[in-house]
Amino acid sequence: MRFTNLSRGAGIGSNCYRLDLECGSVILDCGMHPEHVGHDSTPILEAIDYGSIHSAILTHAHQDHVGCLPLLQASQPQMPVLMTSGTARIAEIMLHNSVNVMMRQQEQLQIPNYPLFSHRGIESATRRWVHCPLERQLDLQGNRSSDDSESNVTFYDAGHILGSSGVMIRSRGMKFFYTGDVNFEDQTIQTGARFPEEPVDVLLMETTRGDALLPKDFTRAEEEKRLAISITEALESGASIMIPVFALGKTQELMAILWKMQRERIIPPVPLYVGGLSSKITAVYDSMADRVARNIPSLRLMNELSPYVAGGEEIRSLNPRKRAIYALSSGMMSEQTLSNIFARKVLPDPSQYCFFIGYTDPNSPAGRVKNANSGDVVMLTSTDDPVPIRCHRETFTLSAHSRREDLLSYALKIRPKTIFLVHGDSGAIEWFSRELSSSLPGCRIMSPPPGLSIDL
Repeated sequence: MRFTNLSRGAGIGSNCYRLDLECGSVILDCGMHPEHVGHDSTPILEAIDYGSIHSAILTHAHQDHVGCLPLLQASQPQMPVLMTSGTARIAEIMLHNSVNVMMRQQEQLQIPNYPLFSHRGIESATRRWVHCPLERQLDLQGNRSSDDSESNVTFYDAGHILGSSGVMIRSRGMKFFYTGDVNFEDQTIQTGARFPEEPVDVLLMETTRGDALLPKDFTRAEEEKRLAISITEALESGASIMIPVFALGKTQELMAILWKMQRERIIPPVPLYVGGLSSKITAVYDSMADRVARNIPSLRLMNELSPYVAGGEEIRSLNPRKRAIYALSSGMMSEQTLSNIFARKVLPDPSQYCFFIGYTDPNSPAGRVKNANSGDVVMLTSTDDPVPIRCHRETFTLSAHSRREDLLSYALKIRPKTIFLVHGDSGAIEWFSRELSSSLPGCRIMSPPPGLSIDL
């Protein structure tokens, strides 16, 4: 068994890993870096020979895990891609949206060889996707497998977003477990992860919140109460609230929180605006509500909240002084997205509110807005004038990623011989390395550099 990190660069970006087994090579995820463009946004796919991969496994449908999958499949025409049904439903939507984004970027930025793949390429790629059930042992083609098979894989609910999974790969007596993105704690919609607790040889673990120190008395319930108080104060003042959110996962979680608060009469009912991509993904959440493990399976978000679905032109024309909540993607306020466009109206207005409820890359427009001092000016795009920050801003911790203490506890429970730390910035990696080294003496703990192959 040999492991290679094919993610280009460090941190949270184009997640992609190669696992070489005796039966063939397996690719784990194939993401696109959401803050980069062109070649820099892709994994190190040039290191993969044409037709050399036995199969691929997709843990979930966020862009940094799925965004370059059609590009990989184009060079591996016979390769099956294993994933859960929820991931398959959402991944197709996300990839078609990615083509639209790349086409706009090509027109605006003149990026060579864009888009990286086409709508027709996605349609071709989906024919090789294999929908896999949870907690059932399968061979690496997605068929039911026996215990004595040479290599097999089992998917486990990761509690992160709809369809997300961790995967156990067994090969010739060795056990390799990849967490993907995981949350062990219940969210409003998603139930917490249900991972195996048997010992493993190798653990490939995300570290997103490794440098996120929370107060000892922190609870998600109290954080939601704090959010409710702030929403009520803003709305009672007659203001609107802009909340930059990811279209996948964070939008649906926020909608469920707002539904619960309105149902319990904690906040008043007000108009809610979401984007077109968010509404498409929310429709999938609603259609699969009673077919997956989740809280409130009877809740249909689009029916219960009846949000206004807004496009770019409508967002440009809306008056932010209208008393409403604008849950707009992207969560990073990336250029040309709805949240970026609307932010130009909200941020300079001292009567308006901007709330952050999830992770923001410090180098993204959202990160710059979040970390700015009142009165600072911030660049939202590379071409427009900077925007002064005068609105009310608040940050809430409602992450879809596990707390670092919960991930540490899981690693200690399964006691791997080797741990690879990925999907985190340098501070997060350092915290896990330090804590694991002291708690698991003799365990090999690494943050594998891009392109280096490691024998297991």
